[in-house]
Amino acid sequence: MGIAMELRNVYKSIGKKEIIKDLSFDIKPGEVFGFLGPNGAGKTTTIRMMVGLMKITSGDILINGKSIAKDYKGAVKEVGAIVENPEMYPFMSGLKNLKHYARMMDGIDDERIEEVIKLVGLEKAIKEKAGRYSLGMRQRLGIAQALLHRPSVLILDEPTNGLDPAGIKEIRQYIRRLAEEENVAVIVSSHLLSEIELMCDRIGIIKNGELISIQSVNGQEEESAVTVSIEVEDKSASREILENDFDLKVAEEGRYLSIKLEKELIPTIIKKLAAQDINIFEVNVRRTSLEDKFFEVIGENTIA
Repeated sequence: MGIAMELRNVYKSIGKKEIIKDLSFDIKPGEVFGFLGPNGAGKTTTIRMMVGLMKITSGDILINGKSIAKDYKGAVKEVGAIVENPEMYPFMSGLKNLKHYARMMDGIDDERIEEVIKLVGLEKAIKEKAGRYSLGMRQRLGIAQALLHRPSVLILDEPTNGLDPAGIKEIRQYIRRLAEEENVAVIVSSHLLSEIELMCDRIGIIKNGELISIQSVNGQEEESAVTVSIEVEDKSASREILENDFDLKVAEEGRYLSIKLEKELIPTIIKKLAAQDINIFEVNVRRTSLEDKFFEVIGENTIA
């Protein structure tokens, strides 16, 4: 499968302050990778280094095997990027905006322009002036522009910022589609955890300039981790069994006992409680959400 982008021991210092510390991870073609972290964690600095807008202090970023440090022009050609709202010429149609941009790049023909218009679903509106576009349509036009030169990596910083729920869903669908159809690696930086969970394959969490976790959003390794709420007649006896026999940490939430455990353990626990003549009224299973994982890693009192 190969690697679309690789960060190798990346450091960034401004004066005596170390902003980014030993950042290393890779992203595969066709993967949507979420980049998360609290405000001031170093997300924007990292993205600026990825697109060559900020110099790396030490380490390297390889894009499709090309080094930003040693082959800046070659590496940057492999990247498409949108930072928040893309800038367009409002008095020109969407099509003319794309053609204007295409003239600045090598090897973009009309066929490729039509291809990206179709990919982002702008066929009906492409001849309208960009100034009349909704925010969601402008985002789609921006994505089309960023894809024109067939980049290996597409970087989207807050792509759903300011959009209504319908617009957010639309952009999410197009991001998934272009990752699959164009086999492009997409890096999405966002603070909307629920959207990242629906959109991404993996997430990297950064805090104080350091990568503290990379997790699969829906991977098998995450599937077994669940939170179970059990309503029982005898909470005290049940708690004793759960803590002593299964070595589980038990929390009380109103009528329920709440435990975090491997999904496979649930039938054994129910059998054990029933064998002790404990009446079970209700069992609710909830998978650990991305929000739970995020706060578990960065701490509850950090604003994201």
